[in-house]
Amino acid sequence: MNIIAPASDRAAADVSQPRPTREQAEDAIRTLLRWAGDDPEREGLRDTPSRVARAYREFFVGYDTDPVGLLQRTFDETDGYDEIVLLRDIRLESTCEHHMAPIIGRVHVAYLPHRRVVGISKLARVVDAYAKRLQIQEKMTAQIANTINEVLEPRGVAVIIEAAHQCMTTRGVHKPGVTMVTSRMLGAFRDNAATRRELLAMVGNRGSTILSE
Repeated sequence: MNIIAPASDRAAADVSQPRPTREQAEDAIRTLLRWAGDDPEREGLRDTPSRVARAYREFFVGYDTDPVGLLQRTFDETDGYDEIVLLRDIRLESTCEHHMAPIIGRVHVAYLPHRRVVGISKLARVVDAYAKRLQIQEKMTAQIANTINEVLEPRGVAVIIEAAHQCMTTRGVHKPGVTMVTSRMLGAFRDNAATRRELLAMVGNRGSTILSE
């Protein structure tokens, strides 16, 4: 399987290793069920390996998605529009690469166009392309912003992610209600404080504690 990735993400996966077969994946799930202390052959678990294998293909479909290709089709007819384009509250569903536990939250993606814009659904698809992989939030934030910046070449890009990590809320320190906020600001959003403040006002000042300095 060939995975096409931008320069900022070429180390995301080792494509020299062939993907295991469906049967091998299901056998591994049966092993985990036995390790957990249950019997994978009992009625309630008999179909679980197949269900989990199908779910994993959905959870990790991002490995089969080219985020650069999603942004290739752009539109030049903007009547000179050069203000902030913001897609707010994109649903985030990802998986922690350390404990393989869910990361659930929302993403705000903004850019300042330079002659061309992209369909807004493509921004959400870029988020999913990186979210549907094993991730840490910091890296995912940078990957989304860097890809948009590399392909669209706008005057600025901003990505803010707010998410709850189940590896922290359901195990370990058991701290429910904690939200992690990360941001990546490029171009005008990094260099121009007024532009950054305008963005935060549009987002609703969520995350402003770490971004408004």
